[in-house]
Amino acid sequence: MSKNEPLTIWKDGQAEFTVQRSRFIAYAAAVRSEEEARAFVARLRKEHYDARHCCSAWILGADGAKQKSSDDGEPGGTAGMPILETMKRRGLTDAAVAVVRYFGGIKLGAGGLVRAYSHAASIGIDAATLARRVTLRRLDVTVGYELFSAIERWARQNNLRTGEAAYAENVTLPIFVEPEACDAAKKELTDLTAANAHLEEGDDEEILEPVKTAE
Repeated sequence: MSKNEPLTIWKDGQAEFTVQRSRFIAYAAAVRSEEEARAFVARLRKEHYDARHCCSAWILGADGAKQKSSDDGEPGGTAGMPILETMKRRGLTDAAVAVVRYFGGIKLGAGGLVRAYSHAASIGIDAATLARRVTLRRLDVTVGYELFSAIERWARQNNLRTGEAAYAENVTLPIFVEPEACDAAKKELTDLTAANAHLEEGDDEEILEPVKTAE
């Protein structure tokens, strides 16, 4: 799996910091449409009704083609765009980041605002759990009970996802493999079971795979 594949958000993040008495609170969330992104920002505006600004950006689509940012009253280009650029550097899509600012009475200047909103977006993303969206093909493997432990062991050794086993006269274990690796997996399973496995290909499924660290 390529590290250039886009990331999205698996679990929302929240973080904050203070500079020159201004408090910046960053929120990062998964969104799949402009409506969801707008609702996310609207919720934060309502929650932080007494804040001076709620600046935001979002990126949508597998190719990240849909992008939007808002300065929400900050000088043009000092808030929404730095948030958006931080998201792009992280390779995020189908995600929104909003930064709430409680003004502390000291102006930061254009450069200071850019740095503050970039940093806020970065720590908000760091606080989230990120994931890659991958496409895997379901392969149902049906074997006798005497072969089941060998199939489970093979799946673990190959770091493959498995579904819930179905127990009947035989055992059926769903295994998820990359589509291009399906033929090779079927050959290995046939060899492993001396052709005593029934293999049935299913549909391709889109799955989120968490990553351990932000990239």
